[in-house]
Amino acid sequence: MDKDISVEEYARAQEDGTKENAFSEDREVGADSEDIARIEGVYRKLDRRIIPAFWILYFICSAIRSNVGLSQTMNEKQGHDLAQILHLTKKQISTGLALFYVCYVLFDCPSNLIMTRLSPRVWMSRIVIGVGIIGSCMAAMKAAWSFLLRLLLGIIIAGMWPGMAYYLTLFYPPSRTGKRIGQYFTAAQVSAAVVGLVSAGFQEMDGLGGLVGFQWMFLLYGLVGIIVGFSLLWWLPDRPLPPGHVREQVGWKKWIPQTRPALTGMDAEIHYRDLTRVYHPRPWTIKDLSHVVTDWRVWPLVMMYFGVVGVGIGVQNYGTVIIQGINPNLTGVQLSLLFAPIWVMDLFAILLVTPFSDRFHQHRALFFSVPVCLQISGLLITTYAGSASNPWPRYGGLLIVGFGLGPTVPITMTWTNEIFQRRHGEVGVAAASALVSGLGNLGSIVTTYALYTGWSSDSVRGPRQYRKSNLVMVGILCLSILSAASMTFLLKSVGNRPKAKQMSSGSSTSGGEGMIMDGAERRELHERGLGRLWWRK
Repeated sequence: MDKDISVEEYARAQEDGTKENAFSEDREVGADSEDIARIEGVYRKLDRRIIPAFWILYFICSAIRSNVGLSQTMNEKQGHDLAQILHLTKKQISTGLALFYVCYVLFDCPSNLIMTRLSPRVWMSRIVIGVGIIGSCMAAMKAAWSFLLRLLLGIIIAGMWPGMAYYLTLFYPPSRTGKRIGQYFTAAQVSAAVVGLVSAGFQEMDGLGGLVGFQWMFLLYGLVGIIVGFSLLWWLPDRPLPPGHVREQVGWKKWIPQTRPALTGMDAEIHYRDLTRVYHPRPWTIKDLSHVVTDWRVWPLVMMYFGVVGVGIGVQNYGTVIIQGINPNLTGVQLSLLFAPIWVMDLFAILLVTPFSDRFHQHRALFFSVPVCLQISGLLITTYAGSASNPWPRYGGLLIVGFGLGPTVPITMTWTNEIFQRRHGEVGVAAASALVSGLGNLGSIVTTYALYTGWSSDSVRGPRQYRKSNLVMVGILCLSILSAASMTFLLKSVGNRPKAKQMSSGSSTSGGEGMIMDGAERRELHERGLGRLWWRK
């Protein structure tokens, strides 16, 4: 294995004027292929432990979060859709949906920062259990005021998405998180497709046991969420410890079930040498946090996320409404079945693009911008294509939007990890990912509150229905592309050096700490490209 460069060696290199020589060697190129294969094997073991758990928890939480969109059209002809049962207007529904994201924005960063101080495993389990409980309670909604449960759901689920991105950086180098974020992000797409299909079955349960179709949907998904949340306490590994160290179970931790270490034996040694930076965290301070919040690099990432997540949530919440505008004669079951392929296209794009964005991690902006251009094209097709006799080309535009949406959110979160772990360490990842996710979700508020039901002109049925809303989404997507280009230019001009003097991407911004440049960081100086792919072996 590679030999780590110590603080003393670094200092001597500086005194001798040979700092560049000390760090210029590409250790991956110089290492034996057998060593690299063992490192890859360790990360694959971590994949088998972490990614399936994340996929399942994100699937069920996405289902609970988004099924309110389907409930707006379920059993509509029987008078048992969400609006008619709760006596809500479309404006009131969009206000309730927007309040969810207001809470998301307000509580994302505090939740993520708490996670860094407590057990990440326990905090993630707490989120899923809470989401399951609130989801189950939504089955009891009978009056308009009960829709405020949606607000409480936003408070409980805040921190889940950025927390998952932060959790990955405890086990993987940032340059390798894009593919893995994409892998569990597919759960949202599968969830959207499956929930759409399964909702057809829930509509057949309408009236059973005194509950309407969407209430059965809320109840059963919520109960599954509670079960998944408790199982995570045994399933997910906790923060890795240096080899030979034992985790102390004191205070409240004595009452929490213990979980198996993520790695043991030689695998743990290999991981420690390759990703030493995550094993020696220092508790962050308010000063550290202020450095992250005031770093200009946050804002282009926020604007990138604002556009793509706004469009994604808009399609998620109002996809069936847009399809119904294409053909008002479609039944609720038909709308659910037509909604699912949008997210199948989204899933394909994630699996196709995110692995290559990791291999060419110095070109994140390109892998982000091309899919955004596809979204713009799809929205224009949905707005202007087709005719009164054949409106279905507009549906094809929605499929293109779905394909373009796929890789953009994982790539934005991965780029955030890369920039802020190197510059600010662990608190940088936790705070920046939450700020990008939280403030970026203001785009969700725009698309759920101001669009589709916010303008009277959009409610007029016809071939150009929702034209203004679609064009607003095109505008915010153009802003996302401009932000990605600006970030690339500024990083090349200004750079992304650590905030304080440090010899690795350590866990804080404190200068002068005893830190090392680990093997993974040395390899991140170079792109992997197409090397070591299965067809090149």
